[in-house]
Amino acid sequence: MSTVPEPTVAEPLAPESSATESVPEPIVTDILLIGAGPTGLYGAYCAGFRGLRTVLVDGLPQPGGQIAALYPEKEIRDVAGVPVARGRDFVASLLSQARAYEPSILLDTQAISLRYEAGRPQVTLSDGRVVDAGAVIITAGIGTFTPRPLPAGEQFLGRGLSYFVTDPAAHADRNVLIVGGGDSAVDWALALRDTARSVTVVHRRSAFRAHAASVTAMTESGSRVITDAEVEALTGTESVRQAHIRVRGQDAPQVLEVDSVIAALGFVGNLGPLARWGLDLIRRSIVVDSRMRTNRERIYAAGDVTEYPGKVRLMSVGFGEAATAVNNAAVELDPELSLFPGHSTEKE
Repeated sequence: MSTVPEPTVAEPLAPESSATESVPEPIVTDILLIGAGPTGLYGAYCAGFRGLRTVLVDGLPQPGGQIAALYPEKEIRDVAGVPVARGRDFVASLLSQARAYEPSILLDTQAISLRYEAGRPQVTLSDGRVVDAGAVIITAGIGTFTPRPLPAGEQFLGRGLSYFVTDPAAHADRNVLIVGGGDSAVDWALALRDTARSVTVVHRRSAFRAHAASVTAMTESGSRVITDAEVEALTGTESVRQAHIRVRGQDAPQVLEVDSVIAALGFVGNLGPLARWGLDLIRRSIVVDSRMRTNRERIYAAGDVTEYPGKVRLMSVGFGEAATAVNNAAVELDPELSLFPGHSTEKE
């Protein structure tokens, strides 16, 4: 199992002594990326490639965004040139690529407020430090993510009920119930088919939202699939032991013997303090133009956090948006520069 490399982390600046409370000197950089998920990490590479000083800020304790936090063992298959990669391995590769240009990465830290000084964005962080940036690129994904709860079994959270899988081995030789109908639910059913004793998927609708090919693979894998049904209750003593499934049109619930339940019901995103920055928003997404510019001066955005006509929320699209944002920001910082950064094959 590969290990994600340790990121380069900016050290806290030592405050000058003063009779009053000292204030740290600002962290001065060319590009501040808010969000160290895949899009942010690739943005750091693009900025470094252009010779720009870069700082990444993320509220999570590790880089990699949702992939690192929720799906480190999940197989990723929809990135060009990468037929398949485990989440943790993919993040390790992105981090290695970004670290070639030595960005500073501030983890467990939120971007709180925005102001301007001499036309430059000044972003105050949750630890009180200020980042003085030439430009800011928001690569925050869905923001702070909270799993949608399974009301019928919240009391078993951590005692057989979980909302994601960080280690498939924890479900080895267990009867696993997966609740949900999206890509995560189907992907975990496929990932655990050779590990678990049995896999049952319960979805409240007859049609799945997941990719059709994945649904077909799941139904052909031997997993039991129960549709038009909901989990009515989980029961047990020290940990979950039974799931009561109410199937539409049946008078009595089905009772399944289970050892673990994975509620893959999706996540609710929250932009947090970014929602108070005066950005044009559509629901929880930031409106950008074709250059990835927002309505605020020198503030760009890329990845799942953005919205524009025809937007497709795929990681591969986010990578292109990060490159677009970085190169347009570079030209805004120095109009003498070319928008085209050159090819990596032309540089050592």
